[in-house]
Amino acid sequence: MSKQAILLVNLGSPDSPAVPDVRRYLREFLMDGRVIDAPWPIRFGIVHLTILPRRPHSSAEAYRSIWSAEGSPLIVISRRLQAALQAQVPIPVELAMRYRNPSIETAVGRLRQAGIKEVLLIPLFPHYAMSSYETAVEKVRATLARKAPGIRLRVQPPYYDAPDYIDALVRSAAPALESPYDHLLLSFHGLPERHLRKSDPTGAHCLKVANCCDTPGPAHATCYRAQCLRTVRAFVAQAGIPEGKFSFAFQSRLGRDPWMQPYADREIERLAREGVRRLLVLSPAFVADCLETIEELGMQGRETFRKAGGEAFTLIPCLNDHPLWVRVLRRMAREFMNPNEKLSIHV
Repeated sequence: MSKQAILLVNLGSPDSPAVPDVRRYLREFLMDGRVIDAPWPIRFGIVHLTILPRRPHSSAEAYRSIWSAEGSPLIVISRRLQAALQAQVPIPVELAMRYRNPSIETAVGRLRQAGIKEVLLIPLFPHYAMSSYETAVEKVRATLARKAPGIRLRVQPPYYDAPDYIDALVRSAAPALESPYDHLLLSFHGLPERHLRKSDPTGAHCLKVANCCDTPGPAHATCYRAQCLRTVRAFVAQAGIPEGKFSFAFQSRLGRDPWMQPYADREIERLAREGVRRLLVLSPAFVADCLETIEELGMQGRETFRKAGGEAFTLIPCLNDHPLWVRVLRRMAREFMNPNEKLSIHV
């Protein structure tokens, strides 16, 4: 029996679109100190007195609009990805969500019962952010320390500009890019600006240096915005998209604090008002279609675009279980299983 295993971790989803399940999910998600990074008493007040009394009802309605007979799209797609990777590697592949189910605790228990000694954690987040990549890593670390201290952990670094990841993005988007279009919008999940400053190990670069994302420095190793822009540049260069035919934006802002700009909803409206009639939208920060892509962009974004004068709005699917994305994960697994073997990631 193999003593190595792979653990895939994504963000998570409610167990159902019913209001009580959505409330449980939002409570777990928003009470994470890496999501709402305020002291616990303040965070508790924000979540329980401001958000949870109303948000679960509107969120439940949004989840119902995307729920399938199989369940949450994010969970269903992630399980398909797990199965596709398992078919290509000889070691166990487990799947967990940072919030709700399948839980990290359950996955760690299965690894312990199987006698696993070393695990490669692959966060299903190409870019580093404290509210996604970092919280998933730290949750797995804490759970292993508590439930399976004998298991060694290796963590896959962010892969936002890895050649095979960019190749998978470009080639999976090719059918849409080959059709006539006026503009491509690359939309990333947004973050409060304070998260960028908190993730800067130097404390003196992010949002403090002019053109900080274009100025090299150690802060870029944990700078979500700089990494998103690297993805944009790599994608448009390989896809051959000319300057002026693409832009980027950040979606899903919450609260009143300053968030990363430009905002996706305003960018979609601006493009339509300035004459873009055929818009493509791609979400490179999401590897599986979910509420933020299907409902927020695909439904709300389409409505915003059409009301502002746009005509054709095409949401390009995420990587999901595309064979080239599975190949990226297989390469990571092979490098884990054969650390002394130099594997090519050229495409």
